[in-house]
Amino acid sequence: MALTRLFIANRGEIAVRINRSATALGLETVQAYSEADAEMLAVGMATDAVCIGPAPAKASYLVADRIVAAAKDAGCDAVHPGYGFLAENAAFAEAVETAGMVFVGPKPETIRAMGDKAAARAAAIAAGVPVVPGSDGLVADIAATIAAAETVGYPVMVKATAGGGGRGIRIAETEEDLRRLAPQAQAEALAAFGDGGLYLERVIRNARHIEVQILGDGQRAVHCFERECSLQRRRQKVWEEAPAACLNAETRAKLCASAVALAESVHYRGAGTLEYLYDETTGAFYFIEMNTRIQVEHPVTEMVTGIDLIEEMLRIAGGEPLRLRQEDITLTGHAIEARINAEDPANGFMPFPGVVGALSIPEGPDLRFDGMLYEGYAIPPFYDSLLGKLIARGATRIEAIDRLKAALAETRIEGVKTTIPLHLSLADAPEVRSGAVHTQFLEPWLASVQLAAE
Repeated sequence: MALTRLFIANRGEIAVRINRSATALGLETVQAYSEADAEMLAVGMATDAVCIGPAPAKASYLVADRIVAAAKDAGCDAVHPGYGFLAENAAFAEAVETAGMVFVGPKPETIRAMGDKAAARAAAIAAGVPVVPGSDGLVADIAATIAAAETVGYPVMVKATAGGGGRGIRIAETEEDLRRLAPQAQAEALAAFGDGGLYLERVIRNARHIEVQILGDGQRAVHCFERECSLQRRRQKVWEEAPAACLNAETRAKLCASAVALAESVHYRGAGTLEYLYDETTGAFYFIEMNTRIQVEHPVTEMVTGIDLIEEMLRIAGGEPLRLRQEDITLTGHAIEARINAEDPANGFMPFPGVVGALSIPEGPDLRFDGMLYEGYAIPPFYDSLLGKLIARGATRIEAIDRLKAALAETRIEGVKTTIPLHLSLADAPEVRSGAVHTQFLEPWLASVQLAAE
């Protein structure tokens, strides 16, 4: 391992996760924290810790210059961005490398190419990877948008090229809808990402959301099979599984091979995920975008492959060639991850920060909890509400669901409301148990059920 001292430019559960793998590799770690995060778990785990600014993310975790200077001053030779914040910011990656440190992730030019969704779509087409029918690049104005929609066919999805987290997306059923919604998507994207560029894709009704985990060293890439993330609320993932039960062996092989082809075509370095829509009625799959970072749901892949994705990221960043061969990566069983957020699902998912009281998380060989909690921890109200992820593995999908349900029933996080009641209900839902879900399933289902109070 060529790296010796790692700066962790993130917070919460992913900071804990990175600390663990880095420490296991013998690296020293330096944990960044805001004034609101001085007592977070990752601070106590790290070799050293550095305050990078006030509580608001825009004054701390999003201040690239300050983070680069802090990492340099702390004697670090690498920076891991985690997910969110600056993880997919090409200028930040460039600043890290200009300062003489290693960015644990892809090269800045790769982030630019694949982070721009319209450019990523073009790269996929060039690599022979199928994409959702849509506009030929960005649409210049409303007239071009309407013309493209007539060619693509309604309903269309208006998508911001720099979007993420469900922002900058609208679905238009008619030209009237499009005239009204396209400016909304553009304004939202401009405010959130500083880029109002838009393109169109045809809406695939009742599609499954499938994503392929890849690892690359800049020359060669491998896949670690796929996950399904179709259970979404407001386009935010809620529950993730590996592998995708809806795929047969032939489709799985084609899908994963296409992801490797695209990753190698852009000389991808590190861990990344290629996201697809899968149309069960036709058996067709379509590339939609790439996430050039580790993802929240990476543990389900680790559970079924036995691969530590953070460790592999660090080894690659340290200059090691990819040590995994495709034929050595196998699937064992089925794993499901439930995202546990500090929200009250019985009250419109209202955020519920507070102080953690008694805490009890079940343990077992086929259970895993990636979290940031300890008794007495005051959850700051300034950031994403994710507290952790409970992951269960079984020999079969039903066994994994039942194990997850039992573990959720035993989990105690007192002092705050969480989304555990949502996951308990999902584990009992006939459609979830049979696998008859899609990206438009969860919200109508939520409107039809009464979630138990925690």
